[in-house]
Amino acid sequence: TFPLSHLPTFPLSHFPSLMYPNDSLTHWHSGQGHWSDIPAEQWHDWKWQLKNRITKLEQLETYLELTPDERAGCLFAKDKLALAITPYFFNLIDPKDPNDPVRRQVVPNAGEMKTAPEELLDPVGEENTKPVDGIVHRYPDRVLFLVTDRCAAYCRYCTRSRLVSNAQDYNFHPEFESGLEYIRTHPEIRDVLLSGGDPLLLSDKKLDYLLGELRKIPHVEFIRIGSRIPVFLPQRITPELCEIFKKHGPIWLSIHVNHPNECSHELRDACERLSFAGVPIGNQSVLLKAVNDDVATMKSLIHRLLMMRVRPYYLYQCDLITGSAHLRADARIGIEIIKSLRGHTTGYAIPQFVIDAPGGGGKIPINPEYVKEVTESEIIMHNFQGEEYRYPLIDTAAQTLDKSAPELEPILM
Repeated sequence: TFPLSHLPTFPLSHFPSLMYPNDSLTHWHSGQGHWSDIPAEQWHDWKWQLKNRITKLEQLETYLELTPDERAGCLFAKDKLALAITPYFFNLIDPKDPNDPVRRQVVPNAGEMKTAPEELLDPVGEENTKPVDGIVHRYPDRVLFLVTDRCAAYCRYCTRSRLVSNAQDYNFHPEFESGLEYIRTHPEIRDVLLSGGDPLLLSDKKLDYLLGELRKIPHVEFIRIGSRIPVFLPQRITPELCEIFKKHGPIWLSIHVNHPNECSHELRDACERLSFAGVPIGNQSVLLKAVNDDVATMKSLIHRLLMMRVRPYYLYQCDLITGSAHLRADARIGIEIIKSLRGHTTGYAIPQFVIDAPGGGGKIPINPEYVKEVTESEIIMHNFQGEEYRYPLIDTAAQTLDKSAPELEPILM
Protein backbone atom coordinates (compact mmCIF):
# COMPACT_ATOMS: atom_id res chain seq x y z
CA THR A 1 0.00 0.00 0.00
CA PHE A 2 1.09 3.58 -0.69
CA PRO A 3 1.90 5.33 2.61
CA LEU A 4 -0.22 8.46 3.18
CA SER A 5 2.85 10.19 4.54
CA HIS A 6 4.16 10.33 0.97
CA LEU A 7 1.27 12.53 -0.15
CA PRO A 8 1.94 16.27 -0.36
CA THR A 9 0.30 18.50 2.22
CA PHE A 10 -0.78 22.07 1.58
CA PRO A 11 -1.66 24.88 3.98
CA LEU A 12 -5.12 26.43 3.68
CA SER A 13 -3.54 29.45 1.98
CA HIS A 14 -3.09 27.22 -1.07
CA PHE A 15 -6.86 26.97 -1.44
CA PRO A 16 -8.19 30.47 -2.14
CA SER A 17 -11.41 28.88 -3.48
CA LEU A 18 -12.40 28.36 0.16
CA MET A 19 -12.81 32.16 0.26
CA TYR A 20 -15.54 31.87 -2.38
CA PRO A 21 -18.09 29.31 -1.14
CA ASN A 22 -20.90 30.80 -3.21
CA ASP A 23 -20.06 29.38 -6.64
CA SER A 24 -22.83 26.77 -6.41
CA LEU A 25 -25.77 27.43 -8.73
CA THR A 26 -28.03 28.19 -5.78
CA HIS A 27 -26.22 31.53 -5.38
CA TRP A 28 -26.40 32.64 -9.03
CA HIS A 29 -28.67 35.52 -9.99
CA SER A 30 -32.06 34.86 -11.51
CA GLY A 31 -35.29 36.78 -11.93
CA GLN A 32 -36.59 40.13 -13.14
CA GLY A 33 -35.44 42.32 -10.25
CA HIS A 34 -36.46 45.96 -10.72
CA TRP A 35 -38.81 44.91 -13.53
CA SER A 36 -40.73 42.22 -11.62
CA ASP A 37 -44.06 43.75 -12.71
CA ILE A 38 -43.31 43.17 -16.40
CA PRO A 39 -44.99 40.09 -17.95
CA ALA A 40 -42.50 37.23 -18.32
CA GLU A 41 -43.22 37.02 -22.05
CA GLN A 42 -41.97 40.58 -22.51
CA TRP A 43 -39.01 40.14 -20.16
CA HIS A 44 -37.74 37.18 -22.19
CA ASP A 45 -38.14 39.08 -25.49
CA TRP A 46 -34.74 40.41 -26.53
CA LYS A 47 -36.34 43.21 -28.54
CA TRP A 48 -38.21 44.39 -25.43
CA GLN A 49 -34.91 44.40 -23.56
CA LEU A 50 -33.31 46.58 -26.25
CA LYS A 51 -36.27 48.94 -26.41
CA ASN A 52 -36.23 49.41 -22.63
CA ARG A 53 -32.51 49.96 -22.13
CA ILE A 54 -31.34 52.61 -19.69
CA THR A 55 -29.89 55.27 -21.98
CA LYS A 56 -30.47 58.54 -20.10
CA LEU A 57 -29.21 60.07 -16.89
CA GLU A 58 -32.75 60.50 -15.55
CA GLN A 59 -33.47 56.79 -16.01
CA LEU A 60 -30.27 55.81 -14.26
CA GLU A 61 -31.03 58.09 -11.31
CA THR A 62 -34.37 56.31 -10.87
CA TYR A 63 -32.52 53.18 -9.76
CA LEU A 64 -29.13 54.39 -8.50
CA GLU A 65 -27.86 57.15 -6.27
CA LEU A 66 -25.07 58.33 -8.55
CA THR A 67 -21.76 59.64 -7.28
CA PRO A 68 -20.65 63.09 -8.55
CA ASP A 69 -18.10 61.35 -10.80
CA GLU A 70 -20.76 59.08 -12.27
CA ARG A 71 -23.12 61.97 -12.92
CA ALA A 72 -20.36 63.94 -14.68
CA GLY A 73 -19.50 60.84 -16.71
CA CYS A 74 -23.10 60.41 -17.81
CA LEU A 75 -23.27 64.00 -19.01
CA PHE A 76 -20.05 63.47 -20.98
CA ALA A 77 -21.12 60.12 -22.48
CA LYS A 78 -22.86 61.70 -25.46
CA ASP A 79 -19.45 62.93 -26.67
CA LYS A 80 -17.38 59.83 -25.80
CA LEU A 81 -19.35 56.58 -25.71
CA ALA A 82 -23.10 56.37 -25.30
CA LEU A 83 -24.77 55.15 -22.11
CA ALA A 84 -26.82 51.99 -22.63
CA ILE A 85 -27.58 49.15 -20.18
CA THR A 86 -30.15 46.41 -20.72
CA PRO A 87 -32.66 45.87 -17.89
CA TYR A 88 -31.41 42.29 -17.51
CA PHE A 89 -27.78 43.34 -17.01
CA PHE A 90 -28.69 46.29 -14.82
CA ASN A 91 -30.26 43.85 -12.35
CA LEU A 92 -26.80 42.42 -11.68
CA ILE A 93 -25.71 45.73 -10.09
CA ASP A 94 -25.95 46.07 -6.32
CA PRO A 95 -27.59 49.53 -6.05
CA LYS A 96 -26.26 50.00 -2.51
CA ASP A 97 -22.62 49.60 -3.53
CA PRO A 98 -21.05 52.54 -5.41
CA ASN A 99 -18.02 50.31 -6.10
CA ASP A 100 -20.03 47.38 -7.42
CA PRO A 101 -17.89 45.54 -10.03
CA VAL A 102 -20.69 45.31 -12.60
CA ARG A 103 -21.55 48.98 -12.09
CA ARG A 104 -17.94 50.02 -12.77
CA GLN A 105 -18.07 48.35 -16.19
CA VAL A 106 -21.18 50.05 -17.61
CA VAL A 107 -21.95 53.24 -15.67
CA PRO A 108 -20.01 56.22 -17.09
CA ASN A 109 -17.44 57.93 -14.87
CA ALA A 110 -15.67 61.29 -14.92
CA GLY A 111 -12.43 59.36 -15.41
CA GLU A 112 -13.46 59.00 -19.06
CA MET A 113 -13.02 62.75 -19.47
CA LYS A 114 -9.28 62.56 -18.76
CA THR A 115 -6.76 61.40 -21.32
CA ALA A 116 -3.45 60.12 -19.96
CA PRO A 117 -0.28 60.70 -22.06
CA GLU A 118 0.01 57.02 -22.98
CA GLU A 119 -3.60 56.66 -24.13
CA LEU A 120 -4.68 56.42 -27.76
CA LEU A 121 -7.89 56.76 -29.74
CA ASP A 122 -6.97 53.60 -31.68
CA PRO A 123 -4.82 51.78 -29.10
CA VAL A 124 -4.18 48.56 -31.04
CA GLY A 125 -3.58 50.17 -34.43
CA GLU A 126 -6.60 48.86 -36.34
CA GLU A 127 -6.90 51.91 -38.59
CA ASN A 128 -3.44 51.22 -40.06
CA THR A 129 -4.35 47.68 -41.14
CA LYS A 130 -7.68 48.31 -42.89
CA PRO A 131 -7.44 47.44 -46.60
CA VAL A 132 -11.17 48.19 -47.03
CA ASP A 133 -13.82 49.61 -44.70
CA GLY A 134 -14.80 47.05 -42.09
CA ILE A 135 -11.83 44.71 -42.59
CA VAL A 136 -8.77 44.66 -40.33
CA HIS A 137 -6.04 42.41 -41.78
CA ARG A 138 -3.23 42.32 -39.22
CA TYR A 139 -2.30 38.63 -39.18
CA PRO A 140 -1.37 36.74 -42.36
CA ASP A 141 -4.16 34.13 -42.36
CA ARG A 142 -7.05 35.86 -40.60
CA VAL A 143 -9.15 39.00 -40.69
CA LEU A 144 -11.38 40.96 -38.36
CA PHE A 145 -14.69 41.74 -40.07
CA LEU A 146 -16.48 44.68 -38.41
CA VAL A 147 -20.18 44.34 -39.24
CA THR A 148 -21.87 46.90 -36.95
CA ASP A 149 -21.11 49.81 -34.63
CA ARG A 150 -23.89 49.02 -32.13
CA CYS A 151 -23.92 47.00 -28.89
CA ALA A 152 -26.67 46.02 -26.45
CA ALA A 153 -24.76 47.84 -23.71
CA TYR A 154 -21.51 49.77 -23.74
CA CYS A 155 -18.38 48.78 -21.79
CA ARG A 156 -16.73 51.94 -20.49
CA TYR A 157 -13.26 50.65 -21.46
CA CYS A 158 -14.23 49.71 -25.04
CA THR A 159 -11.18 49.60 -27.30
CA ARG A 160 -13.33 50.75 -30.25
CA SER A 161 -15.08 53.61 -28.49
CA ARG A 162 -13.89 55.81 -31.39
CA LEU A 163 -16.53 54.18 -33.59
CA VAL A 164 -18.90 52.18 -31.37
CA SER A 165 -22.21 54.01 -30.66
CA ASN A 166 -21.05 56.83 -33.00
CA ALA A 167 -20.85 59.29 -30.10
CA GLN A 168 -17.59 60.60 -31.61
CA ASP A 169 -19.06 61.06 -35.12
CA TYR A 170 -16.90 58.32 -36.64
CA ASN A 171 -19.81 57.51 -38.98
CA PHE A 172 -18.95 53.87 -39.51
CA HIS A 173 -21.21 52.33 -42.13
CA PRO A 174 -20.61 48.58 -42.49
CA GLU A 175 -20.07 47.42 -46.05
CA PHE A 176 -20.87 43.71 -46.08
CA GLU A 177 -20.23 43.26 -49.78
CA SER A 178 -16.84 44.98 -49.92
CA GLY A 179 -15.72 42.98 -46.89
CA LEU A 180 -16.94 39.71 -48.36
CA GLU A 181 -15.29 40.50 -51.70
CA TYR A 182 -11.97 41.21 -50.00
CA ILE A 183 -12.12 37.85 -48.24
CA ARG A 184 -13.13 36.06 -51.45
CA THR A 185 -10.17 37.48 -53.36
CA HIS A 186 -7.54 36.74 -50.70
CA PRO A 187 -7.02 32.96 -50.54
CA GLU A 188 -4.55 33.29 -47.67
CA ILE A 189 -7.48 34.10 -45.35
CA ARG A 190 -8.63 30.93 -43.59
CA ASP A 191 -10.05 32.50 -40.40
CA VAL A 192 -12.71 35.24 -40.15
CA LEU A 193 -13.71 36.91 -36.88
CA LEU A 194 -17.00 38.82 -36.96
CA SER A 195 -17.01 41.73 -34.53
CA GLY A 196 -18.06 45.36 -34.30
CA GLY A 197 -20.01 46.55 -32.26
CA ASP A 198 -21.77 43.27 -31.58
CA PRO A 199 -22.62 41.01 -34.54
CA LEU A 200 -25.41 39.24 -32.65
CA LEU A 201 -27.42 42.47 -32.72
CA LEU A 202 -27.89 41.89 -36.43
CA SER A 203 -31.18 40.33 -37.48
CA ASP A 204 -31.39 36.57 -38.02
CA LYS A 205 -31.78 37.25 -41.74
CA LYS A 206 -28.54 39.27 -41.94
CA LEU A 207 -26.58 36.78 -39.85
CA ASP A 208 -27.85 33.89 -41.96
CA TYR A 209 -26.74 35.73 -45.09
CA LEU A 210 -23.29 36.68 -43.77
CA LEU A 211 -22.49 33.24 -42.41
CA GLY A 212 -23.82 31.61 -45.57
CA GLU A 213 -21.65 33.78 -47.83
CA LEU A 214 -18.57 33.08 -45.72
CA ARG A 215 -19.27 29.32 -45.84
CA LYS A 216 -19.34 29.51 -49.66
CA ILE A 217 -15.72 30.71 -49.74
CA PRO A 218 -13.55 27.59 -50.17
CA HIS A 219 -10.47 28.88 -48.32
CA VAL A 220 -12.40 30.06 -45.23
CA GLU A 221 -12.03 27.22 -42.73
CA PHE A 222 -12.78 28.91 -39.43
CA ILE A 223 -15.56 31.37 -38.56
CA ARG A 224 -15.66 33.11 -35.19
CA ILE A 225 -17.94 35.66 -33.57
CA GLY A 226 -16.90 38.00 -30.77
CA SER A 227 -19.97 38.97 -28.75
CA ARG A 228 -21.07 40.17 -25.34
CA ILE A 229 -24.73 39.66 -26.27
CA PRO A 230 -25.07 36.41 -24.26
CA VAL A 231 -23.83 38.40 -21.22
CA PHE A 232 -25.80 41.63 -21.78
CA LEU A 233 -28.81 40.11 -23.50
CA PRO A 234 -29.11 36.31 -23.09
CA GLN A 235 -32.69 36.51 -24.41
CA ARG A 236 -31.17 37.01 -27.89
CA ILE A 237 -29.98 33.39 -27.95
CA THR A 238 -33.22 32.09 -29.40
CA PRO A 239 -33.93 28.66 -30.91
CA GLU A 240 -34.05 30.37 -34.32
CA LEU A 241 -30.58 31.86 -33.88
CA CYS A 242 -29.24 28.51 -32.72
CA GLU A 243 -30.63 26.88 -35.87
CA ILE A 244 -28.67 29.39 -37.97
CA PHE A 245 -25.49 28.43 -36.12
CA LYS A 246 -26.25 24.74 -36.70
CA LYS A 247 -26.87 25.40 -40.39
CA HIS A 248 -23.52 27.11 -40.94
CA GLY A 249 -21.48 25.46 -38.21
CA PRO A 250 -19.14 25.06 -36.69
CA ILE A 251 -19.33 28.68 -35.57
CA TRP A 252 -16.98 29.50 -32.68
CA LEU A 253 -18.06 32.13 -30.16
CA SER A 254 -15.97 34.28 -27.80
CA ILE A 255 -18.00 35.88 -25.03
CA HIS A 256 -16.86 38.50 -22.52
CA VAL A 257 -17.46 37.93 -18.79
CA ASN A 258 -15.35 39.83 -16.27
CA HIS A 259 -16.80 39.06 -12.84
CA PRO A 260 -18.52 36.06 -11.22
CA ASN A 261 -21.63 38.17 -10.53
CA GLU A 262 -22.25 38.20 -14.29
CA CYS A 263 -22.67 34.42 -14.27
CA SER A 264 -26.44 34.14 -13.93
CA HIS A 265 -28.91 31.35 -14.58
CA GLU A 266 -30.01 33.20 -17.73
CA LEU A 267 -26.45 33.32 -19.08
CA ARG A 268 -25.90 29.67 -18.19
CA ASP A 269 -29.09 28.70 -20.05
CA ALA A 270 -28.02 30.74 -23.09
CA CYS A 271 -24.60 29.03 -23.12
CA GLU A 272 -26.28 25.66 -22.87
CA ARG A 273 -28.48 26.44 -25.88
CA LEU A 274 -25.41 27.51 -27.84
CA SER A 275 -23.44 24.43 -26.84
CA PHE A 276 -26.27 22.11 -27.84
CA ALA A 277 -26.30 23.92 -31.21
CA GLY A 278 -22.66 22.88 -31.70
CA VAL A 279 -21.12 26.27 -30.85
CA PRO A 280 -17.81 26.01 -28.92
CA ILE A 281 -17.61 28.93 -26.46
CA GLY A 282 -14.54 30.66 -25.06
CA ASN A 283 -14.36 33.64 -22.72
CA GLN A 284 -12.20 36.74 -23.02
CA SER A 285 -11.95 38.77 -19.82
CA VAL A 286 -10.32 42.16 -19.41
CA LEU A 287 -8.26 42.77 -16.28
CA LEU A 288 -9.98 45.74 -14.60
CA LYS A 289 -9.14 47.68 -11.45
CA ALA A 290 -11.51 46.94 -8.55
CA VAL A 291 -13.46 44.53 -10.76
CA ASN A 292 -11.41 41.34 -11.11
CA ASP A 293 -7.81 42.24 -10.23
CA ASP A 294 -7.44 39.72 -7.41
CA VAL A 295 -6.96 35.96 -7.33
CA ALA A 296 -10.12 35.02 -5.43
CA THR A 297 -12.42 36.88 -7.83
CA MET A 298 -10.68 35.52 -10.92
CA LYS A 299 -10.72 31.99 -9.57
CA SER A 300 -14.43 32.20 -8.84
CA LEU A 301 -15.05 33.56 -12.35
CA ILE A 302 -13.17 30.84 -14.19
CA HIS A 303 -14.81 28.11 -12.12
CA ARG A 304 -18.26 29.48 -12.94
CA LEU A 305 -17.35 29.71 -16.62
CA LEU A 306 -16.51 26.01 -16.72
CA MET A 307 -19.84 25.30 -15.02
CA MET A 308 -21.49 27.08 -17.99
CA ARG A 309 -19.60 25.03 -20.64
CA VAL A 310 -17.34 28.02 -21.35
CA ARG A 311 -13.56 27.70 -21.64
CA PRO A 312 -11.59 30.65 -20.20
CA TYR A 313 -9.50 31.72 -23.20
CA TYR A 314 -7.84 35.11 -22.76
CA LEU A 315 -7.28 37.51 -19.89
CA TYR A 316 -6.51 40.84 -21.57
CA GLN A 317 -4.57 43.69 -20.10
CA CYS A 318 -6.89 46.66 -20.64
CA ASP A 319 -6.01 48.50 -23.84
CA LEU A 320 -4.69 52.06 -23.64
CA ILE A 321 -7.95 53.57 -24.85
CA THR A 322 -8.52 57.24 -24.02
CA GLY A 323 -10.19 57.80 -20.65
CA SER A 324 -9.51 54.36 -19.23
CA ALA A 325 -6.82 55.02 -16.59
CA HIS A 326 -9.33 54.71 -13.71
CA LEU A 327 -10.16 51.18 -14.89
CA ARG A 328 -6.74 49.86 -15.89
CA ALA A 329 -5.07 47.52 -13.40
CA ASP A 330 -1.29 47.13 -13.14
CA ALA A 331 -0.19 44.50 -15.68
CA ARG A 332 2.03 42.91 -13.03
CA ILE A 333 -1.14 41.94 -11.17
CA GLY A 334 -2.22 39.91 -14.20
CA ILE A 335 1.04 37.95 -14.12
CA GLU A 336 0.62 37.27 -10.41
CA ILE A 337 -2.97 36.12 -10.89
CA ILE A 338 -1.94 33.57 -13.52
CA LYS A 339 0.94 32.45 -11.31
CA SER A 340 -1.45 31.99 -8.38
CA LEU A 341 -3.89 29.96 -10.49
CA ARG A 342 -1.35 27.57 -12.04
CA GLY A 343 -1.27 24.36 -10.03
CA HIS A 344 -4.13 25.49 -7.80
CA THR A 345 -7.04 24.87 -10.17
CA THR A 346 -7.99 22.96 -13.30
CA GLY A 347 -5.69 23.58 -16.25
CA TYR A 348 -8.71 24.07 -18.53
CA ALA A 349 -9.75 26.99 -16.32
CA ILE A 350 -6.58 29.07 -16.70
CA PRO A 351 -6.73 31.76 -19.42
CA GLN A 352 -3.75 33.09 -21.33
CA PHE A 353 -2.80 36.57 -20.11
CA VAL A 354 -2.06 38.83 -23.11
CA ILE A 355 -1.26 42.40 -23.95
CA ASP A 356 -2.50 43.63 -27.33
CA ALA A 357 0.64 45.60 -28.17
CA PRO A 358 -0.03 49.35 -28.51
CA GLY A 359 0.13 50.60 -32.09
CA GLY A 360 -0.66 47.30 -33.80
CA GLY A 361 1.85 44.72 -32.61
CA GLY A 362 -0.80 42.09 -32.02
CA LYS A 363 -1.49 39.95 -28.98
CA ILE A 364 1.62 39.07 -26.98
CA PRO A 365 1.36 36.32 -24.34
CA ILE A 366 2.59 37.39 -20.91
CA ASN A 367 3.47 34.47 -18.63
CA PRO A 368 5.05 33.90 -15.24
CA GLU A 369 8.62 32.59 -15.50
CA TYR A 370 8.91 28.86 -14.85
CA VAL A 371 12.17 28.26 -16.73
CA LYS A 372 15.18 29.20 -14.64
CA GLU A 373 17.88 28.28 -17.15
CA VAL A 374 18.47 26.30 -20.34
CA THR A 375 21.95 24.77 -20.44
CA GLU A 376 23.70 22.56 -22.97
CA SER A 377 22.45 19.50 -21.15
CA GLU A 378 19.16 20.32 -19.45
CA ILE A 379 16.27 22.65 -18.76
CA ILE A 380 16.18 23.87 -15.16
CA MET A 381 12.69 24.89 -14.08
CA HIS A 382 10.45 25.28 -11.06
CA ASN A 383 6.88 24.18 -10.47
CA PHE A 384 3.91 26.04 -8.99
CA GLN A 385 5.31 25.52 -5.49
CA GLY A 386 8.69 27.01 -6.41
CA GLU A 387 10.48 23.65 -6.26
CA GLU A 388 13.30 23.18 -8.77
CA TYR A 389 13.31 20.38 -11.35
CA ARG A 390 15.61 19.42 -14.20
CA TYR A 391 14.81 17.83 -17.54
CA PRO A 392 17.62 16.40 -19.74
CA LEU A 393 17.84 17.54 -23.35
CA ILE A 394 17.51 14.91 -26.08
CA ASP A 395 21.14 14.92 -27.25
CA THR A 396 22.37 14.45 -23.72
CA ALA A 397 19.90 11.65 -23.06
CA ALA A 398 20.99 9.85 -26.24
CA GLN A 399 24.65 10.00 -25.21
CA THR A 400 23.91 8.24 -21.92
CA LEU A 401 22.20 5.23 -23.51
CA ASP A 402 23.81 1.85 -22.84
CA LYS A 403 25.03 0.90 -26.33
CA SER A 404 25.63 -2.70 -25.22
CA ALA A 405 21.94 -3.20 -24.42
CA PRO A 406 20.12 -5.58 -26.82
CA GLU A 407 17.86 -4.03 -29.47
CA LEU A 408 14.14 -4.38 -28.84
CA GLU A 409 12.05 -6.26 -31.38
CA PRO A 410 9.55 -3.98 -33.11
CA ILE A 411 6.06 -4.41 -31.74
CA LEU A 412 4.32 -3.60 -35.01
CA MET A 413 5.52 -4.89 -38.35
